[in-house]
Amino acid sequence: MQAEFNFFQHWYPLAPIEDLDPQRPTPVTLLGIRLVIWKPRSSANYRVFLDQCPHRLAPLSEGRIDDKTGNLMCSYHGWQFDDQGICTHIPQAENPEIVTKNQENFCVLSLPVRQENDLLWVWPDAKTPELAAKTPLPLSPQIDASKGFVWTSIVRDLEYDWQTLVENVADPSHVPFAHHGVQGNRDKAQPIPMNIIKSTIDLIEVSIPRGLPTTITFEPPCRLEYAISLGQTEKKLGLIVYCVPVSPGKSRIVGQFSRNFAKTFHYLTPRWWDHITNRNVVLDGDMILLNQQEYLLQQKQSSESWKKAYKLPTSADRLVIEFRTWFDKYCQGKLPWEEVGIKDTESKINDNRLVMLDRYQQHTQHCSSCRTTVKNLERLQIGLLAYFVIVVSGVAILPDAFRLKVGLPLIITALLGMGIYAWLKLWLIPKFYFVDYIHADK
Repeated sequence: MQAEFNFFQHWYPLAPIEDLDPQRPTPVTLLGIRLVIWKPRSSANYRVFLDQCPHRLAPLSEGRIDDKTGNLMCSYHGWQFDDQGICTHIPQAENPEIVTKNQENFCVLSLPVRQENDLLWVWPDAKTPELAAKTPLPLSPQIDASKGFVWTSIVRDLEYDWQTLVENVADPSHVPFAHHGVQGNRDKAQPIPMNIIKSTIDLIEVSIPRGLPTTITFEPPCRLEYAISLGQTEKKLGLIVYCVPVSPGKSRIVGQFSRNFAKTFHYLTPRWWDHITNRNVVLDGDMILLNQQEYLLQQKQSSESWKKAYKLPTSADRLVIEFRTWFDKYCQGKLPWEEVGIKDTESKINDNRLVMLDRYQQHTQHCSSCRTTVKNLERLQIGLLAYFVIVVSGVAILPDAFRLKVGLPLIITALLGMGIYAWLKLWLIPKFYFVDYIHADK
C-alpha cells in the first residue's frame, strides 16, 4: 500500500523570531487553521494557540497580554489563559469554582512549538505532541554560526498556492528571465543539467554539476534549500526557503540567506535595505507570473494531467517533474484543505497590481526591521517639513541686518531638508508599500 504524506505531522516555521512583537498577539494561518502567536510575560518562549476563545469563539489575536498576570486576555469578555492554554480567570464568574472545576473544558488548544535557527516553529497536529517531540526540525546545516556562516531572513505572504511556490523555487532556470537585472541576466542563460540523487517520500535531492556546483534539497513539506559552492574555494552561499501552506491560493515564504564570506558587508547592510532593494524585488518579479500560471494550470487540470498541460523537455525541468510526481504519488495532487473544512476553490487571476504587489500588507507589517524603519522615516518627514516652515517663518521676521548673514544659511539647510523630504516621499518610502514590476521594462 502506498504511503500517504501527512501535512499536519510536520514542523513549520511561522516567522523569524526577530519579527514577532512580544507585547501583542500576532495572527497567522497555517494549513487553513487560524492561529495566534503570543509571548507570556513569565516565559522566554512564544506560544501558539488556536485563534479562538472557548467562550464565544472570538479571535484571541485581537486580545492583549495582561499587564498584571502576563497571560493572554480575550478582548471580548476578558477571559484569560496561561502559557499552557488553561483558563485562569473569568471576570463574569460568580464563584471561583466555575473556573477551577472547568479548566479542561475551558482551555484553548495549544500547539507544540520550538524556537531554533532564529525561527518560531509549530507542529499543527495538537493530538500528537509525543511524535512532535521525537521529530527533528527541518533545519539547514548552513544556518550555523559555528561553521562561519552569517545569514539574514525575510517573511512575505504570497498570492499563490503552496504547490506553486515549491515548483517555482525548485526551478533555477527562471532566474535569468524573471529576475533579469536583479539576480540574473537573460543574455547569459544556459542549459542547466540536473541529476536526481535521491527521491523518497521524505526527501528529494538534486545536483547541478556545472558552473557553481549546487545541491538542491527538498525536505517536504516546507524546506527547499540551495547549497552553492563558489568554485574550488571554501566559500559557500545558501538559499533556504521554507514554503508554508496558508490556504487555497495563498502561501507564505520564510527565507534565510546564508554565506561564509564577505561578513563585513553582511553586518554593514541594514536588513530593511536588503529587503526593499533585493529580496522583495525578487518576489515581486514572480508574483504576477505565478498567480496567472496557477489559474491556467487549474483550468487545464480539470480535463488533463499537468504532464500534458506542461511542456517539460529539458534537464532544467527535472526537479519540477520530480516534485509534481512526488505530489501526485504521496498527496494525490492536492493539499488537505478538506480535513480542516475548507473547499479547495479555484484560483482566480487578480489583475489588481496594487493588491498583488502590496508590499506593506504582504511584508512590511510583518517585518520588524521594515515597519520600524518606515515609521522612523515618516517621522523624519514630519520633522523636515516642520523645520522648513519654522525656518522660513523665522527668517521672514529677522531684522534686515541678520537676514543675509543668518537667514541665508538657514534657508539653504531648509531647502536641503526639503530635497531629502522629496527623496523620502517619492523614492524610498514607497518601496515599503508598493513598487510595480513590469517585466517589459527590465
